[in-house]
Amino acid sequence: MRVLVIEDETKMAALLRRGLTEDGLTVDVAEDGEHGLPMAGSVPYDAVVLDVMLPGIDGIETCRRLRQDGVWAPVLMLTARGSLDDRVAGLDGGADDYLVKPFAFAELLARLRALVRRGSIERPPVIEVGDLRLDPGTRQVWRGDTEIELSSKEFTLLEIFMRHPGYVLSRTQILEQAWEYDFERRSNVVEVYVRYLRKKIDLPFERTSIETVRGAGYRLRKDGGSGDSSTSPTFSGE
Repeated sequence: MRVLVIEDETKMAALLRRGLTEDGLTVDVAEDGEHGLPMAGSVPYDAVVLDVMLPGIDGIETCRRLRQDGVWAPVLMLTARGSLDDRVAGLDGGADDYLVKPFAFAELLARLRALVRRGSIERPPVIEVGDLRLDPGTRQVWRGDTEIELSSKEFTLLEIFMRHPGYVLSRTQILEQAWEYDFERRSNVVEVYVRYLRKKIDLPFERTSIETVRGAGYRLRKDGGSGDSSTSPTFSGE
């Protein structure tokens, strides 16, 4: 089992290397994301231990770039920040597990073994509807050749629509899929985020892809707003 540790704190990196090596693992260490990215792309690692608080490219961005580069080895993130938002950001960035410092070394080993047993995750297919493309693996979205920056919730909402093109989704269905179960059902949050999406994926391109169906909900046009109603959604493995 070969592991890449990306950790800038010299003492922590040395402790991780020694502990993992004593457990029989082969360990390489990179001091930051800029050094870790090419290493991860050149060696088939079984897992990556990645610190969040790195100089330059932080751990979340490093993980995102790993996925963009086609590196799908399981990633265990280490951080001193244990808030829900931080954990969500790490997992949304492509990490597979999250461990908050300080931690017991036995737990780190157990989590690594569990990740390796699962093996490298399979790269999810890119979803295409018209000229809209959404990559669930790297959490990127494009309209044609133009990449569109979306928030985490906007991305989730668009993914729901793109997996059901041509179908009317009720406000309740959207709430159940994109928000917590106990979210206030009387809130206008769906309307607000649909408006956000339209401003990003439609307005700059003079398109209309998300339609309001009065009394029923919302629908993503089958052509993704490209103007060709015969276009069908496709799933590609690029």
